[in-house]
Amino acid sequence: MADANPSVLVIDDDAEFRGSVARLLRTVGLQAREFSSVPEFLKADPPEGPVCLVLDVRMPGRSGLELQRDLAAANRQVPIIFITAHADVPMTVQAMKGGAIEFLTKPFRDQDLLDAVEAGLARDRARRESDKASAAIRGRFDTLSSREREILVRVMAGRLNKQIADEIGITESTVKVHRTNLMRKMQARSLPELSRMAEVLNIRP
Repeated sequence: MADANPSVLVIDDDAEFRGSVARLLRTVGLQAREFSSVPEFLKADPPEGPVCLVLDVRMPGRSGLELQRDLAAANRQVPIIFITAHADVPMTVQAMKGGAIEFLTKPFRDQDLLDAVEAGLARDRARRESDKASAAIRGRFDTLSSREREILVRVMAGRLNKQIADEIGITESTVKVHRTNLMRKMQARSLPELSRMAEVLNIRP
């Protein structure tokens, strides 16, 4: 699980349990941060590296399930492992439908928690890499001129250079120049690669 400072955030109102989970995580070299409540967690600065939540379902005040809904509403995609002493089927279903990695009932095996944490950190790592790649593509798209963007949309619609020239009232050779420039600026080596970038940008013909 080597990575740039992965963190596991443990949110549980039971201080003894919280401490035991944090100690377990540290035995495998993971950084663990402890929070006694949802509000305490929300006040803290988010970690910079990959992250995973180990979250108690039932706590005084805001519950773990409420936090899961709040994070989803805010589009904060944080992998969550739920912990509970009293699981019931509807609660488990709700948590898993909300995207939870795992739902563990106390007492659970240490290895089950470590496996779930590893899966959670791997998921967050992949999401962060995807977000980084998407941001790079958007940055390259922002360098395109309005004409290059116009031609890009038509290229994605399968138009030939001659058709594009007729549609927007320029010469075919000018279309070729713009097309070459947009491929260079987007760093696309082929039309299929440009199409994948257009999908990331949500550009539809």
